Amino acid sequence: MFDLGTSFIASVERDPEALAIVDRDIRLTYRQWYARVSALVAAFDSAGLRAGDHLVTVLQNRWEAATLHWACQFAGIVITPINWRAKAEEVDFYLENSEARAIVYQDISVAAVGQSKRARRLCRITLDGSDGDALRFSDMVAANGHEAEPRVSSDAWSVMLYTSGTTSRPKGVPRRHRAERHAAIAHVAQNMYGSGERTLGVMPLYHTMGVRSLLSMSLIGGLFVCLPRYDTARALELIAREKISNLYLVPTLYHDLVHSDAFAASDVSSVRKLGFAGAPMPDGLLRKLNEAFRPELFVNHYGSSEIYTFTIDQKAEAKPGSAGRSGINQRVRVAKLNAVRATEIAEIGEEGEIIALASSDEAFEGYWQRPEATARALRDGWYFTGDTGFVDKDGDLFVTGRVDDMIVTGGENVSPVEIESCLSLHPAVLEVAVVGLPDDRWGKIVAAFIKRGGPVEVDELNRFCQESGLANFKRPRRFVFVEDVPKSPVGKLLRRQLVAGDYTEERGPPAKQS
Repeated sequence: MFDLGTSFIASVERDPEALAIVDRDIRLTYRQWYARVSALVAAFDSAGLRAGDHLVTVLQNRWEAATLHWACQFAGIVITPINWRAKAEEVDFYLENSEARAIVYQDISVAAVGQSKRARRLCRITLDGSDGDALRFSDMVAANGHEAEPRVSSDAWSVMLYTSGTTSRPKGVPRRHRAERHAAIAHVAQNMYGSGERTLGVMPLYHTMGVRSLLSMSLIGGLFVCLPRYDTARALELIAREKISNLYLVPTLYHDLVHSDAFAASDVSSVRKLGFAGAPMPDGLLRKLNEAFRPELFVNHYGSSEIYTFTIDQKAEAKPGSAGRSGINQRVRVAKLNAVRATEIAEIGEEGEIIALASSDEAFEGYWQRPEATARALRDGWYFTGDTGFVDKDGDLFVTGRVDDMIVTGGENVSPVEIESCLSLHPAVLEVAVVGLPDDRWGKIVAAFIKRGGPVEVDELNRFCQESGLANFKRPRRFVFVEDVPKSPVGKLLRRQLVAGDYTEERGPPAKQS
């Protein structure tokens, strides 16, 4: 079986002059891109990096990030991308957990990396400017060298993405070359990508959707157009200028596109295929997108970092809310809630936990250095997703939520516990519970229900969250002051009551304390 490096060379040999990647003024053919990938592999050697080492990246979607991804595949280095919004203590965790040998960063992440204690002891590579002993990416790709040859087999580790739970540290999800290649090929097939395909590379390369877009385009000789940070006007400009043929986005970004004042005057006629994942899409948005684009194919993808594809629905507009049926490399079931064994199957229409076959060609093999988490997730040869859902009488899957109350807002996973911990530090917050509430734009918005112990208003709480360093996408978009936060007899927060509207709003603000 091909490793990913060999797959890339095959695309170079098929059409070396085909445009491969675009980023602002950078426009590289496959031949030109291969030369830069090769130079970077040689530079890894000079820096003392070897096959099996982990290289952490803290980058937006730039051509440099995509080039690093491919160079790591050739060199056998395990690329370990993290959110460019990560704070110093988070950077420290990822570096320690992955046992990283190097870190690559840009201007927007230089402060966090600079404050990271572990980063100082590693090989550092910077994209923007000089930083002491850090290597410069531009110097590394400028050197002329021999064309790189793949150094590892399809059984080698390719990438490690991190996924978060509500009450635990992020978990590393290592994936092998063969699993990544199978996932990329499945993505091509399930989206019916063909010759001359062009995609907008806006989903972050620390997210499985971003990786899938990059690999699928590269394996078929398509074009990956970088958009480092989402901007609706810029996205519409790139769609028109680069004649983007497919979009693979989270529902929030689609919402922003079609509700933009500039959309009506924008040329989106080149877009033939739409795909979405990361969060459910509201019925109204589904209809609006179908009317606006009239796509040849409208695909709802349901999956995860652990096993890329669970199910797909290639006619998303025909049955709103349906996640469809198993992908080409997968089998899916719905087990009874709290099932111990994979054989405890829910009835038709009964909500349960969604499970997927762990021996899938796209599947991971366990979490990085987390045997207890692996044991919980992989049972009886099946992966227990932590998602809830049901199968209807037609055999289509409907995803209803998360077993662990994770909030998915705009395609980003947000832990309620992290936000509760932040707000609990405010002296006027007596109790707090955070949930996700349905929203047409974001899928879900973060809502904080607060029992006040002193006078405080929404503006002050917003400032407090911001000043505490809470990332923008994690900050509550709604605050509700309540008489009491609902709890079970043993003191467990009853989040579902809040989602259902089963609470009493505060009758009046607390009096000022003298």
